[in-house]
Amino acid sequence: MGDKVPEERDFQCRSRGDEHNISLDQILEKLSASAEGLSTEEASRRIALCGRNVFEETGKQSLLIKYLKQYRNFFSLLLLFGSILSFIAEWLDPGQGNIFIAIALLGVVILNGSFTFIQEYQAERIMASFKNLIPPKARVLRDGEIKEILATEIVVGDVVYLEEGDKIPADGRLIEENSLKVDNSPITGEAEPQLRSLNCTHPNMLECRNMVFSGTLIQTGNGKALIFGTGSDTQIGKLAALTEQTSSVDTPIRKELNDFIKVISAIAIFLGVSFFLVGFLIQDTFLANLIFAIGIIVANVPEGLLPTVTLALSLASKRIAKRNALIKQLESVETLGSTTVICTDKTGTLTQNKMAIHSVYTGSGHLDVEKKAKPSDIFLRVATICNNSRLTEEKPGYKGDPTEGSLLVYASEFTDINKMKDDFPRLAEYPFDSKKQRMQVISKTPNREMEAYLKGAPEVILDMCSHIMIDGKEETLDEKQKISLEEQHLVMAKKGERVLAFAYRKADTDNEYEDGFIFIAFAGAVDPPRPEAKEAIKKCHLAGIKVVMITGDHPVTARSIAATVGLTDDHIEPVLITGSELEELSTEELAQRLKAPSIVFARTSPVQKLKIVRAFQAAGEIVTMTGDGVNDAPAMKNADMGVAMGSGTDVAREAADMVLLDDNFATIVNAIEEGRTIFDNIKKFIAYILTSNVPEILPFIAFVLLALPLPMNVQLILAIDLGTDILPALSLAVEKGEGDIMKRPPRSREEKLLTPQVLLTSYGIKGPIEAAAGFACYFAVLFDGGWKWGQQLPFTDTLYMQAITAFFAAVIVCQIANVFTSRTRRQSVLTKGFFSNRMVLLGIASELMILAFIIYNPLVNLVFNTAAISMKYVLIAVPFALLLLGVDEFRKYAIRKDSPFVTRFFKW
Repeated sequence: MGDKVPEERDFQCRSRGDEHNISLDQILEKLSASAEGLSTEEASRRIALCGRNVFEETGKQSLLIKYLKQYRNFFSLLLLFGSILSFIAEWLDPGQGNIFIAIALLGVVILNGSFTFIQEYQAERIMASFKNLIPPKARVLRDGEIKEILATEIVVGDVVYLEEGDKIPADGRLIEENSLKVDNSPITGEAEPQLRSLNCTHPNMLECRNMVFSGTLIQTGNGKALIFGTGSDTQIGKLAALTEQTSSVDTPIRKELNDFIKVISAIAIFLGVSFFLVGFLIQDTFLANLIFAIGIIVANVPEGLLPTVTLALSLASKRIAKRNALIKQLESVETLGSTTVICTDKTGTLTQNKMAIHSVYTGSGHLDVEKKAKPSDIFLRVATICNNSRLTEEKPGYKGDPTEGSLLVYASEFTDINKMKDDFPRLAEYPFDSKKQRMQVISKTPNREMEAYLKGAPEVILDMCSHIMIDGKEETLDEKQKISLEEQHLVMAKKGERVLAFAYRKADTDNEYEDGFIFIAFAGAVDPPRPEAKEAIKKCHLAGIKVVMITGDHPVTARSIAATVGLTDDHIEPVLITGSELEELSTEELAQRLKAPSIVFARTSPVQKLKIVRAFQAAGEIVTMTGDGVNDAPAMKNADMGVAMGSGTDVAREAADMVLLDDNFATIVNAIEEGRTIFDNIKKFIAYILTSNVPEILPFIAFVLLALPLPMNVQLILAIDLGTDILPALSLAVEKGEGDIMKRPPRSREEKLLTPQVLLTSYGIKGPIEAAAGFACYFAVLFDGGWKWGQQLPFTDTLYMQAITAFFAAVIVCQIANVFTSRTRRQSVLTKGFFSNRMVLLGIASELMILAFIIYNPLVNLVFNTAAISMKYVLIAVPFALLLLGVDEFRKYAIRKDSPFVTRFFKW
């Protein structure tokens, strides 16, 4: 609430939570207010005491501090340490190329830190989107006059005028209302606009009809409200604070990458320090061994990993965007693939958020709504005249109460709505209220007679009817027919329809009538499920993903929709848990209930949605939460994956990791398939890039232990990690999934990116083959140039430069074979079409181009200390490349045949 409030004051700045169940006189006294509003002077005093009607942002840090925090992770510190050592080495011994190493490592650190900062900066927009929910202006009583003021100037004790279409600016207690209906869905998730009254109707403030809340919308009617909560003290302000305080959880892929980096970095540091000590003891040269230690660390740490992963996820995000889903957090692509539970909102997610007439039952029987069977003229007249909604050009086609709007849309298919309203002008309206549960309109007919039109709750309307319309004729409504109609009403209600009854009678005056009506029909309106929802949920079940529906709607409606969209079947009856039951459940009891195969939560509050998400996470599940309202934002932010509807609120879209541009639940399934594929593919290119570590490390070991001229320098290692490996690794990221990826269960939390099997395959099989190829080419050049064993060569010697060029070329040739074999984990790479992934060919072309530049371009030779060599030395590596391809094909064949040894040690 802004500024600190002094203790000495004659009113309450903050809500006590009892404003709904105390008398109007009591709340006026508590707020030192009156129904005539405040004076301008008093309003100014209250702003000074309580603050403006805005949300607070706490714990805000400067952008510089937030940016610098990105460099605290272990990977950045390690690379930064390597960069500093390289700068020191360049300072101690200039001209050895260490400056290039230092700059390259520093560039990688800055690239990674900047990317992470940009991702986190986007999260700050969440609070800004909450502010957008407060309307810019409002009409209040000030100094005894109606004045239009900025919504931020509203204070506790103000009397605010509310009209149809207004967005409510603060929390208030109604002091006047006329047929007032409010869309509370941003706060409570209720699909149906709620009628307001001046009386307390429920002990829970959110359910009480004498309350209006900031950020909600007036659907119909008008009224006045006494403001008792502003800014952060409103219900939506508390949701804003809850969302801000809710910690976003690390994505599974982020956790995996962190683990991977820790393991690889530990190996790098261990080897770097160990061989520095060994080298120093053997050669007693500090500087040479410092450069050697840097080389070991650089060789082990895959500098291009995070940029490569980022680019790979970006490509996956673009593919998902073509399927109508916008990924905001790149790492969330993979999170979808590991999802085990989807907690989905009902309204607007599984359903279309558009009420429509589903069935009509008359005294003559059912009308075929699907085949556009025309109802009677009297039914169309009652549905049109006894109705306060209006048709619009914008979706969903009407404005006002959704049920009334659906009636107008239905009637407009058979008659001219506007002409009918002109022909049957209203004389009087008796609006719907919660006690009478009916609406009545008296109209004048073209014959200058009067008719009373009635609609409302079936049991209420039937009691007011004495006759029934059958085949266009009036007949007496006997007790047997009435029982039959009541049974039909229950049948429709069990289908999840909101049933209204329609009746009419002749009128003599414009007074409200209590009896003598003629029953016309029942009409059942439903918020239809999305056509694709059922098939999408079926795919989720086949993929081992549990789909849980969480809604603020009535349990009967929730259960019906659950059955319609396939959350239940003949064999599975969903466990239904209401919000009140959820409050009573202990953590252990809730955990037990969550094990059910099908679960439906009804009448849930925002805090309860958050509780459900956390309960699933505590049970070891990876949770995706979907929604479209403000009430969904805290739960979506806390979930492993937040998915918002494109048509939802700004808050929901900002809190989410992914936005469905078509509001289609089925789009989530497509994204899950992409997510599962991306994890497989990230694993493939990790295996690919780790393989080249072995031929990068062994030259330094040979340099120390065998006193050989260093077979490959640090510049060439960086050329592999940040140059030749990038595009081929990316090409693996766009591979299509192997087999039927959506018919296997989600990957276990225990399944790691870096496993002993991956290390054994890369370090134990493919890596040594590449190293052997490198040494073969290296020694071929040296021996052909007259080198003798034990002879030291200066770094500037042409023979030495040609030898390390040959070693580098051999690694590149073998990496070409490696990228081919890495395209699959189990099936033979020969089953993949040669041109099915053209990015692989592009990656190979880039490798060969970089290789050609490093061998033959004089300027590039200066940077990498290389020299031109004969092609015959490069071709020496080809048999080794073919061997690598053949050995890995045998590994996959043995895995497909379930060979115990190979499967245990080399299946990744």
